[in-house]
Amino acid sequence: MGVGDKFSNKAEELGGRAKESAGAASGDRDLQAEGQADQGSANVKQGAEKLKDKANRAADKLTGG
Repeated sequence: MGVGDKFSNKAEELGGRAKESAGAASGDRDLQAEGQADQGSANVKQGAEKLKDKANRAADKLTGG
């Protein structure tokens, strides 16, 4: 996982948290749901990148890299 990807995913997660909080504070359920969706999307991306990192490390161990 590249540093840029990690930063982008974390920024998306934090942006989602901000939207969710703003929606909750203002009573805007649509904004709150959008924030939750953004967080979910970021978490899925982070999980996929972690799996990719683990697969690359395992491949490196097998090939001696």
